Amino acid sequence: MRGCNSSMQLTRAADYGVRVMIHLATLPPEVRAFLPALAMATDAPESFLSKVLQALSRAKLIESHRGKAGGFVILPRGRGASMYDVIAAIDGPIRLNVCLVAGKSCERKASCPAHPVWAKAQRAMLEVLSAASIEEMAARVSAEVAPAPLRDGRIHSGSPVSL
Repeated sequence: MRGCNSSMQLTRAADYGVRVMIHLATLPPEVRAFLPALAMATDAPESFLSKVLQALSRAKLIESHRGKAGGFVILPRGRGASMYDVIAAIDGPIRLNVCLVAGKSCERKASCPAHPVWAKAQRAMLEVLSAASIEEMAARVSAEVAPAPLRDGRIHSGSPVSL
């Protein structure tokens, strides 16, 4: 088997979502960041990151402002979000196997020896992702590199933070 072609892999969109949320959480409250700066800080293509930011905005984790004084700002709900919250905002609920999807029925569930293992793995994964706070992860990188705000308080560029 060559490479990794697993359906259990985090999507690129969710990965970028987590990166951008951590980066935004490193900024002071109410500071807005431009798309180009966010793309540079997260090492994500602008066009793709734009779609990710739209999903995060729809989930009320960030706020988008248009125009010259525009940009993106993390909301208090976003600062307090977990890694699971961000991934779910981008990709929807995470399920390791179709038999774990709420409302779906698997004919083999009752007699399948693998089902309890899937369920246990699912619980463990959700517990880890739910315990990983965006704010706590941002606190770890804040001391390393902080982007420089412009005179008006917005972030234009700065040293990229490796996330």
